[in-house]
Amino acid sequence: MGILLQTLINGIMLGSVYAMVALGLTLIYGILNVPNFVHGTLYMIGAYIAYFAIVSFGAPYWVGLIVSLIILFAIGILLERIVFRPFYDKPLINSFIVAVGLILVLENTALSLWGPEFRQFAAPSDKVIKVMGVMITAQRIIVIVTAAVLIWLVHLFIKKTRLGSAIEATSQNPDGALLMGINISHMRGITFGIGTALAAVAAVLVGPILLIYPAMGHTVIGMAFVIIIIGGMGSFIGAVLGGYIIGILETLVTSYITNFFTEAIIFGLLVLLLAVRPTGLFGKPH
Repeated sequence: MGILLQTLINGIMLGSVYAMVALGLTLIYGILNVPNFVHGTLYMIGAYIAYFAIVSFGAPYWVGLIVSLIILFAIGILLERIVFRPFYDKPLINSFIVAVGLILVLENTALSLWGPEFRQFAAPSDKVIKVMGVMITAQRIIVIVTAAVLIWLVHLFIKKTRLGSAIEATSQNPDGALLMGINISHMRGITFGIGTALAAVAAVLVGPILLIYPAMGHTVIGMAFVIIIIGGMGSFIGAVLGGYIIGILETLVTSYITNFFTEAIIFGLLVLLLAVRPTGLFGKPH
């Protein structure tokens, strides 16, 4: 029972990270209608920014997180404007090629600046809490709670604010939003910035637990795309629930079946789900 509880807690923690990354990816796809393949690489950049703020400049953990969030928000706005905006009316393959090129540039830049070695920064608390005989580090609780609060705040922002309503209107009907006087270009830039900032926060939260290195975004972005496909492309609730489902499933498979074919098993389940429900759990038929 203790091992199962520990596995579930680790799964919820991992699912919290996946949910934030997938939610950012979903927001960007929902309004730009472009799969942002650079998302995992920006996740990595966010981790490195926090690392140097905390380790090199001695900033407190939470300051490092906020610095990373702000910088990645700005980077997201710039990337949308400079890199992706010129290709909205072009075939999707053009955006894909540009994204692949940007991934290569960013990862090789990180490799040149910081090297291939693994890095890690300290958690804001080294406390360990005992629950039902299971030892839980404070950082895992911080990840779970912070992710839940942040997801809730994003939901409130989208549903309860004028800017959020404008973003949602742009996502649902860009032409109609434009006729209502909404600045579509402005909404796209802000959404890209928010989605990128969510990835940065996820990376900083998990930074004290996992390792930071130039290719750290590969697995995360792969799982994020699985999540948004399972949940339904563009679905807020699908991204969140899909993140937790995949996080828990991954830890259960790794702990009780095998740690060699975890991704193959998850992708196999994705294929089975799509065979039954092609639009995902919460996706709407076109």
